[in-house]
Amino acid sequence: MLLRILTVLVLLPTTGAAQGGSRYLNPPTLVKPNGYTHVVVAPDARTVYVAGQVAFDSTGQLVGGSDFQAQAERVFQNLRRALSSVGGSLDDVVKTTTFVTDQKNVEKLREIRLKYLDKAHPPANTLVVVSSLARPNLLIEIEAVAVLSGVVRHTGADR
Repeated sequence: MLLRILTVLVLLPTTGAAQGGSRYLNPPTLVKPNGYTHVVVAPDARTVYVAGQVAFDSTGQLVGGSDFQAQAERVFQNLRRALSSVGGSLDDVVKTTTFVTDQKNVEKLREIRLKYLDKAHPPANTLVVVSSLARPNLLIEIEAVAVLSGVVRHTGADR
């Protein structure tokens, strides 16, 4: 009987799926959030939801000032940081929602996206032009959904 119990325990998954709920992570490489979570891993331990990322460094300082390209670069770097905290990458992204404050920046955005996302299989995307974001000096925000090829690894990024 003891052998059977040990066998069952060894075969149980060690991810959030085993706990029956989602995992909520805030990687230290991203700004400390106030009232939201940066990364949520679904109970299947493969689907990852990344909160809208903006051009803040880990201390909360704006990167890029009023330069759209510099802000966009930082946003994609932050998306990469969020996904790497669970063993994922930008190649795992299946859907993005992009918010920009000025339609004139859409062409620059497309060029920058090509540097970071799979050209052959770009994710589904919704682009929304808004009058402003959470702070007046932010020019772009991108949220993402990713599906990892394997289950999420724990990287100690909980906080």
